[in-house]
Amino acid sequence: MKITAFNGSPKGERSNTNVMVSSFLEGAGSAGADVENIFLSKKKIGHCLGCFTCWTRTPGNCVIKDDMAGLLDKYMGSDIVILATPLYVDHVTGIMKDFMDRRIPIACPQFESGEAGETVHVKRYKKYPSMIMMSNCGFPEQDQFALLRLYCKRRRTNNKASVLAEIYRSQGELLQVEDPRFKPVIDNYKALLKKAGEEITINGRLSEVTLKELDKPLIPEEEYAQLANESW
Repeated sequence: MKITAFNGSPKGERSNTNVMVSSFLEGAGSAGADVENIFLSKKKIGHCLGCFTCWTRTPGNCVIKDDMAGLLDKYMGSDIVILATPLYVDHVTGIMKDFMDRRIPIACPQFESGEAGETVHVKRYKKYPSMIMMSNCGFPEQDQFALLRLYCKRRRTNNKASVLAEIYRSQGELLQVEDPRFKPVIDNYKALLKKAGEEITINGRLSEVTLKELDKPLIPEEEYAQLANESW
């Protein structure tokens, strides 16, 4: 099984997002998966031009000559892809959005009816990777990920996409603090992420117990908000 993570944080290896991805991939790798962690901040990815050349003159191939062609090869060559991003203005980062937009060559221009009755594009290939959405933010509560949850819901219902898991972490600024008071909490959360990687690799899904534990706040929301305000 090939699992590829695409990290959309501008901070790359120094990001809270990478703390989550690295722990998850450690578990997946220990369970036998072939894992790869790609930092989009290190890649040259131009904005989609909306020219539709990848649908007309060069079907399946973008007119922009940058790193995206190689990234799409890795994307389509994976069994599972992780779209990992910090939350920026309720959604993904600009780097991740460019990456998502530039996936247009893997679809065809023709229309068909999706499972929810809405119109979708015909798929270019028979097999696509399953997806895991992974994100963190600096806000206290888990409700902040509403737009990402909606995006995943629409992918499931309209694009027939297999979204294996959504892993969201509010209070993300705690993931790299050096305060010894929080070390046991962070170590426990990393262990949960490692377990999640193992479960996905072995079972193809997360257990309800693991999902519930991953969704719990790291510390009480009121305490986190107070600490965050004091830090500023």
